[in-house]
Amino acid sequence: MLESLEHLTPAQIVTELDKYIIGQKDAKRNVAIALRNRWRRMNADKSIQADIVPNNILMIGATGVGKTEIARRLAKIADAPFTKVEASKFTEVGYVGRDVESMVRDLVEQSVNMVKTQKKEEVKQRAAEIVEDIILDALIPPIQGRNASPVSLSSNPNTMPDNDFELNERTREKFREKIRNGELEERKIEIRIQQSAMPGMGVMGPGMDEASMMNIQEMISGMMPKKTKKRKVSIAEARKILLEEEASKLIDMDEVKEEAIFKAENAGVIFIDEIDKVASSSKKGSGPDVSREGVQRDLLPIVEGSSVNTKYGIINTDHILFIAAGAFHVAKPSDLIPELQGRFPIRVELDSLTKDDFYQILKFPKNALTKQYEALLAAESVSLTFNDEALDEIATMAYEVNAEVENIGARRLQTIMSRLLNDILFDVPDKIGANAQILVTREMVKEKLADMVKNRDLSEYIL
Repeated sequence: MLESLEHLTPAQIVTELDKYIIGQKDAKRNVAIALRNRWRRMNADKSIQADIVPNNILMIGATGVGKTEIARRLAKIADAPFTKVEASKFTEVGYVGRDVESMVRDLVEQSVNMVKTQKKEEVKQRAAEIVEDIILDALIPPIQGRNASPVSLSSNPNTMPDNDFELNERTREKFREKIRNGELEERKIEIRIQQSAMPGMGVMGPGMDEASMMNIQEMISGMMPKKTKKRKVSIAEARKILLEEEASKLIDMDEVKEEAIFKAENAGVIFIDEIDKVASSSKKGSGPDVSREGVQRDLLPIVEGSSVNTKYGIINTDHILFIAAGAFHVAKPSDLIPELQGRFPIRVELDSLTKDDFYQILKFPKNALTKQYEALLAAESVSLTFNDEALDEIATMAYEVNAEVENIGARRLQTIMSRLLNDILFDVPDKIGANAQILVTREMVKEKLADMVKNRDLSEYIL
């Protein structure tokens, strides 16, 4: 299950993270060790395997410094189910709001989708053969008996064989070749597709939790007969629709659920953002702090390790990796209840971004904003490039605005880049045609963002 981690050492994991995230060396090292420990536990002696618990991580740092991105990229490297939740959306049991157990159900749902996609890929070839036969049947229905009327598309009636069945088979083979060669992609055919018997069905009842409601909905939906409807679509579209449907029929959902539960329990990552928002202030008393502490106490058993009921079965959270994060501008990590603090033994403080960090963020990551805008305009056959002086000027402006207004980290670059390139994005392709070459220079940056430098009323630049 965790074979993908076997060849990923902590140093290699950090190298992978470096492709997308600038700086934050300490945070990367700690998450890399935590990820490698997942594989180490699964390969440890069976007698102690169950007792090795993950070292959950608490990330402390301002918004936009890379906390979420580190966790998300970590899950992608491990090919692990990942879910991100905001602690501020949860409420204590008994209040109106999301139940903390819902994050485990979200993780399992993600895991099921991952395993299902993997299984569908494995049966894709078989499904494609079945779909080809369905499309062929829609074009040239097979003859069921000798008395059936012949289906002939032959241009030379003198070559017709005596046997209608043989003619039908020859015609079908000709069309099979045409389908495989992509000659009939735009031909319209009529297909039957399944539809949900009761879409959007709701179940209500007093004291019913989210898991129970989902189970009842699925049970009732499973009891209802499957309906089909006819649709007239092109062969290309029919192939997409039918391939998904036929692949779903070929996979064993019981096997999918079993594998998904194992994957969620042993490789799952839950990222709890804004954990500082549920930290109680140092002054005890009534009011919102009571509810905040209640959310912490509800989170505690999930993070400690407990069993959660989902529509796919019971999930044990003992070995799920929890990564919590917060800015902690007002509250402090010590304001969390002691029991919850103890469940996040690894604490990492992320550094605020410097001007040089902004420059590197614009230039080096695989998904850098500059590369994203270059790709967008390349779709219009327009070449967009940035020289180093322009990147330096953008980085300087982002750093200064963050320092003077509000520090929103790397997200500031998005607002500045949008402001800088809006006119170009609007003028392509009407005024700026294909094959145009645009070079963004320091002078252009200063000109486009001159009002930003002069006027510090930056309400329109704040996300």
